[in-house]
Amino acid sequence: MTLLIPQRTKGADGELVVVPARHPWRWAGAALVLVLLAQFVHGLATNPGWDWPTFFGYFLEESIVEALLLTVELTLAGAVLGFLGGIPLAAMRLSPNPVLSAVSWTFIWVFRSVPLLVQLLFWANLGYLYETLQVGVPFGPGWSFPTVNLISSFGAALLGLALHEAAYAGEVIRAGLLSVDQGQHEAAAALGIPKWRQFYRIVLPQAMRAILPNAANLLISLLKSTSMVYILAIGELFYQVQVIYGRNGRVVPLLMVATVWYVILTALLSILQYYTERHFARGALRTLPPTPFQRLRAALRR
Repeated sequence: MTLLIPQRTKGADGELVVVPARHPWRWAGAALVLVLLAQFVHGLATNPGWDWPTFFGYFLEESIVEALLLTVELTLAGAVLGFLGGIPLAAMRLSPNPVLSAVSWTFIWVFRSVPLLVQLLFWANLGYLYETLQVGVPFGPGWSFPTVNLISSFGAALLGLALHEAAYAGEVIRAGLLSVDQGQHEAAAALGIPKWRQFYRIVLPQAMRAILPNAANLLISLLKSTSMVYILAIGELFYQVQVIYGRNGRVVPLLMVATVWYVILTALLSILQYYTERHFARGALRTLPPTPFQRLRAALRR
C-alpha cells in the first residue's frame, strides 16, 4: 500500500506551504479512457448497420410502450410476491423446528436448481398433468374445477417468476438477519423490549443494510428474466420486439430498442437502490456517503 505524502514548498514569505501531491498518470489514464469512449461513440453514430432512424421510429411506438408497461408490471408483481414468499421461507430456515427448516430448505433447493424457463413451461402445461383440482374434506365432500381454466399464460408467468424469486429472496433475507450481531438481540432482551419491537426497531434496520444490495440485484435480475416469458407468447418487451423484427427484418435496431429500455429501467432501479441504502446507512455512518453529483464535483476540483 503506497502512502501519498503532500509535498512541502516555501512560499513568498519563506514559510512552508503544503502542496497536494500531483497524479499525472491518473489524468493520462482518464484521457485514454475518453479517447476509447469517443471512438466507440463515433462507431455507433457512423456505422449504418445500427440503423438509428428505425431505432428512433420504434423507440416510443405504441405497441413497444404497452409491452414495456407489461414488463414493469411483471417485474413489480413478481418482486412483491417473491419477497412476500421469501419472508416465511427465511423464518422457517431459521426456525429450531427441524420439519419447518427441512421444508424451507427443500423448497429453496428445488426452485434454485430448476431453470426459470423450465418452471415457466411447467406451470403453463400444468393442465396436462392434472386435468382437475379438487378442494374439500378428505374422504368427504369437495369441489373440483378444471386446471386449464385456472392458470392462464399470464398467471403461469407470474407464478413462475414469483416462486423463482421467493427461493432467492428467502436466502437473501436469512443472510441479512444472520448478519446482525447476537449481542444486539441479547441487549434488547436485557432491556425488556418486546420481541416484535426488538425486531422492528433494532434487528430489521441493521439487517436491511445487508439485505438491500442483494435484494436490488435480485430485482434487476428479475427485470431481465421477464424476457423469458416470451416462450408463453405474452406480449412483454422482448416478445413485442421479436414480433416487429419478424415482420420487417430490422433485427439490430429493434434489439437496441429493447436493450436501451432495459438499461433505462435498470438505471432507475439502481438510483432507487442508492438512495434506499443511503437512508438505512444513517445510523451506521458518522457522515452519509456522497451522492454521485457530489463525487463528480469533488473529482473536478482535484
